[in-house]
Formats: sequence, structure tokens, C-alpha cells
Amino acid sequence: MSENGIGTVGVVGLGLMGGEFARHLAAAGVRTLGFDVRAEQLEAARAVGVIPGKSAAAVAAEADFVLTSLPSVKALEAAFFGPQGIADSKHDGLIVAETSTFPLEAKESARVRLGAVGIRMIDSPISGTGSQAKNKDITIFLSGDAEDCAAAAPVVTHFTRSVLNIGAFGAGSKLKYIANLLIAVHNFAAAEAVTLAEKAGLDPIQAVEWLRGSAATSRMLDVRGPIMATGDFQTPMMKTDVFQKDLEIIGDFARKVGCPTPLFAASVPFFMAANSMGMGSYDVASVVDILRQMAGLRSK
Repeated sequence: MSENGIGTVGVVGLGLMGGEFARHLAAAGVRTLGFDVRAEQLEAARAVGVIPGKSAAAVAAEADFVLTSLPSVKALEAAFFGPQGIADSKHDGLIVAETSTFPLEAKESARVRLGAVGIRMIDSPISGTGSQAKNKDITIFLSGDAEDCAAAAPVVTHFTRSVLNIGAFGAGSKLKYIANLLIAVHNFAAAEAVTLAEKAGLDPIQAVEWLRGSAATSRMLDVRGPIMATGDFQTPMMKTDVFQKDLEIIGDFARKVGCPTPLFAASVPFFMAANSMGMGSYDVASVVDILRQMAGLRSK
């Protein structure tokens, strides 16, 4: 039992987001196990007090609660149901909080299949970036069985700013899709404003500072406006190629529920263009370079 009474927590997937979960938990005195298929991520976690596990199954077998943060549905399938995956632990009563952004069908399928071996799963996507996770400036959307979500709350408070209980399983993902729709629209609007300021002869850095203090501000202008103005988006908070996966999920979700999303639809081609033009590993703020080129301005 950890010194704060939580027990042992496992984190499967120690990338930009999961690595921060594990670091904050270990720093809070929670006995934290971690697993990642990449050896360098395991070593980085070990350096901040996380106990490396030999496999996802080994982590799940020993932990009282498991968090997963994974880059793709393929990675989820491997971590949950591949050889030495979480399901192989057959840890009856274990609660797994899946924090990634995936199609709801993939999460529901995983929930049912884990349930067949006695493991309970809640849908718990994160709103925020990896850099925000470093400062515990993220929100988690818990959804699923009420008792399981209540059990998750004291664990996730160690690495979040806000914990929201959204309701039935899947409601968390639905809200995350809507949140990401707003992020896409606001991010693109910020890029458009920065480009217009520069084209009009204003200093874009100063213009962003003025706008951040005005009624025109937004969280995306606040977070990404400065790096759009300077062109310093090579160190990503959210990679453009990863965000493209999210855009596809949002578009499919909106089509399935029959809701028009014209502003979102207008922004998507520009993020796709940034990805196809070699900016996939850059932050999504790099979409500003597409607009700069269209405006006849040089890239930063």
C-alpha cells in the first residue's frame, strides 16, 4: 500500500502523456509501475521513481488500478489483448482507466472483452497536451460505472487540474470529441489571426500579446499564438500527425450523429496539408505556415 493509501498504480504507455501520469504519481508517493514497448521510455520512467514492468500483463497483475495512454487502436489491441497484454493478467476486479482518444466502438469492444476475464474498464480521455500534463494542467473525463469512476478519482487527482464525472461509459469520449472540435477551430482561427496581423504589417508577436489581453482571446490563442508568431513549433505539445487521427474520429462521430460541423470541416484540410508537407512531427500550431504561404509570407 502506498503511503497515501491508494495502493499500487500501473501505467501502460509512457509517452508524452502517460509518462507524465507516472511521474506525478511517483512524486506523490504512490507506488507506481510502468510499461512501454520502448526501452527508452521505461528507462526515463525509472529515473523518476517508476518501477518498470516486464509486460502490460505483469503490471496489471500487481497493480490495484491501471491507467493506459496509447497512440493508436492497434497499440490498444496489443497492450490489452496481445501476448502478455492486460487481459492475460486475469486480475479479477482490476479497474482500467483508458485515457486515449479512440473511436468509441474500439473502447466499447475492449470494455466487453476485458469484462469477460473479470477486468473493469472506464472511458477516461484527457483534455490537454503533454506539456500541460507536465504542470498537471489537464482535465480528465471519467465515464462508466459510478463506483469505478469514484475509485479512479483519488488516483487521477495526482496528475490533473480537474476531474469530471461525465456519466455512462462512452460519454467521456463524446465530450472529448467535442472538445477537440473546438481545439481545431480555435487553433485554426488563431493561425488565421496571426497571419492577418503579419500580412497587415503588425509585429505578430506584439499582436498576439495585445489580443491575449482582449475580448478576442481563447485558450488556443493563449497557448499557441506565441509559437505561431515566432514559428517555434518544432517541439510539439500535440503533433500534427497525431492530431490528424483525432480529426478523423471527430468527423466520423459528427457524421454518425447527423450533425453539421461547417467550421470544423473548413479547418481540417489545412491541418492535413501541414501534415502532408512534412510538419507531422511539429506542433499543430504549424498550420500557420500553410496560411503564411497562401498570404505570400515566408515561413518562419
